[in-house]
Parts: sequence; structure tokens; C-alpha cells
Amino acid sequence: MFDFRRSMRSMAPPNAGHVAPPGWPRQVRPPDAPDWERTAVNWLLDLCPPEYRGYPALRRHVVVLARFAVLHVEACHAAVRRGLSEARAELRDVATLDVIDAAVETWLAEEARLTGVRRAVGLVEEALRGRRYVARL
Repeated sequence: MFDFRRSMRSMAPPNAGHVAPPGWPRQVRPPDAPDWERTAVNWLLDLCPPEYRGYPALRRHVVVLARFAVLHVEACHAAVRRGLSEARAELRDVATLDVIDAAVETWLAEEARLTGVRRAVGLVEEALRGRRYVARL
């Protein structure tokens, strides 16, 4: 006899049953999926300065790495906000108005990107600390 449920399970994607919330980085598998922590470590290390790869404590303790990544992204975000607030005054003697406007547009784009990265790294940190997400309709 044909078992429809078994047939559907065999057709399910590899991450079926594993839930990641909106804003979850696509480079990281959902929590509890096979190798999800390895993908999280790789992604977190990619966010951080390259020197972080040389610290064994960060590679062995993934929650600590996540905390370092959160702080690094927040520091980058603070630098972008400072750049935005100082751009016109600091650059007016060394650049034309068009160049300054382009710099401000670049800071704004980077601020938007970092806002999304901060959400993603926070979600990964929470999952590494044990939080799990449920699908909502």
C-alpha cells in the first residue's frame, strides 16, 4: 500500500523541520540542521577581522565567538554613524560637494547593510545559546 506521508518525507528538503526566523543569514543552516554550528562558525568568522581566526578560544567556544561578532558589528555600526555625522564638516576642505555626497550615500548604504547584519548575528547568537524558533503561519 502506498504511504503518502512517507513519500512526502522523502521529498522534503534537507532543512525541513528546521526553522530559521526572518533575518537569519542564508549562509548559516537553521538551528539543529546537520552541521548548522559549523556553518555558523564559518559565517561568524567571515564577519570578524581575519585575526580572530587565530584565536583558539574563539574557534572552540562558538558562543564566545558569536559575542565577539556581535560586538564587532556594533562597533562597525557606531563607526558608520560617526562617519555620517562628521562627513560634511571633515571632508569639506579635501573633497568637492559631489564627492562628499557620494561618501554620505556610501555611509547610508553601509548603515542599512550593518542593520541587517546586526539582526542576523544576534539571531545566530541566540540560537547558539539554545533558543529555537517555531514556524508561524
